[in-house]
Amino acid sequence: MDKNIDIATETRTNWFECQFKIKASGSTIKTEIIAGITTFIAMSYILFVNPTILGDAGLDKGAVFFATALTGVVGCLAMAFIANYPIAVAPGLGSNAFFAYSVVLGMGIPWQTALAGVFVASLLFMLVTVLKVREVVINAIPANLKAAMAVGIGLFIAFTGLKQGGIVVGSAKSFVTITSWSDPHVWLTVFGLIVTIVLLARKVPGALFIGLAATAIMGVVTGLIAMPHSIIASIPSLAPTFGVSIMNIHNVFNVQMAVVILVFFFSVFFDTTGTVIGLAQQAGFIKDNKMPKEVGKALFADSTSMIAGSVFGSTPTACYIESSTGIAAGGRTGFTAVVVAIMFVLSLFFSPLLAVVTSQVTAPILIIVGSFMMKSIANIDWSEFETSFAAFMIILCVPLTYNISYGLAFGLITYTITMIAAGKGKKVHPIMYVAALLFLLLLFTMHELPAK
Repeated sequence: MDKNIDIATETRTNWFECQFKIKASGSTIKTEIIAGITTFIAMSYILFVNPTILGDAGLDKGAVFFATALTGVVGCLAMAFIANYPIAVAPGLGSNAFFAYSVVLGMGIPWQTALAGVFVASLLFMLVTVLKVREVVINAIPANLKAAMAVGIGLFIAFTGLKQGGIVVGSAKSFVTITSWSDPHVWLTVFGLIVTIVLLARKVPGALFIGLAATAIMGVVTGLIAMPHSIIASIPSLAPTFGVSIMNIHNVFNVQMAVVILVFFFSVFFDTTGTVIGLAQQAGFIKDNKMPKEVGKALFADSTSMIAGSVFGSTPTACYIESSTGIAAGGRTGFTAVVVAIMFVLSLFFSPLLAVVTSQVTAPILIIVGSFMMKSIANIDWSEFETSFAAFMIILCVPLTYNISYGLAFGLITYTITMIAAGKGKKVHPIMYVAALLFLLLLFTMHELPAK
């Protein structure tokens, strides 16, 4: 009997080693489990933030909650079995804000059509990954503009958080101004922001999630947020969003949606590439400054999850920088990502908690995540006017027009003009000329919804 148990244990151990090479990576199953749980805690805020943001665009919150978790499961398992990386994948912040506030509420595009745009962008991302032409696309956009995109989107996210939390309000005289502080809900946002930045400063694992939970609890205790009827419930229905992207794909064939698709594609492309390389560097996978072949596999895994997510009813996925917490805890293989996937499955039964995650609860997270994206500004070479001014236009116009597409339009159009004026037109990649033309057409065709 004991011999049979030993054989079964050895078989499982051999399978783990064959599949994930845990021992060869200098790790253990226990370490990988701890790393997976650590990563999940650090990134689990997306389960509640994503439904809140997409709910503003008209999507069913319960369905988005299910889609977010299910997309996380697909993304993490794909990363585990395709690339064998300890990197978690789930719908990302930034693209969901662009989807809700720029595309749906700003441009007036139905969320069903916007989801179809995500689906097309994910197919494009998959195609570029499979054909291994990502380097061509990366090299087509100047480094200054790449960095500016991240900074501009970060400011957009942070400004959205300030607006959603009530800290910044509209003004007839100055367009925007600070709140009067008379609304107690604003103080709930302030509380959440202070708690979360203190936790981050103290380097507490899972600081974003803990801050979100503390803010929600404070809201319930003070009566600013209604107590949920239960904590555990059956899994919400996916029916309101499942397959909607495919059924509406015929609505994406116009200039407006072409630009939207490009923004989705570029934002995911650069974010994923940069994050994967950074995390691979942290884990020690990059040797002699050369990218391992698994980086391409990681991009393929992310594109797979992005397609799945668009079908389920969620916005583009991202490789989570919070995976660094799991890597710091010792995670070195795809089994870490498997554990994250399992945690996403277990989370499906806690949908009633969505009721306590209001805009004031998620606002601090948006503000702080926006600050994380500011580090890219250090990568901009301000001595090169031809590209630095275009980068400045992106950074300036994304938050001030409250539209990522408008900001990129001003930046890319300015870039082609300054390069031609400097006699460097031949150095501009044809892809950039096409993108600038599309954005120019966008400025004349895209319209804003009337103010409510």
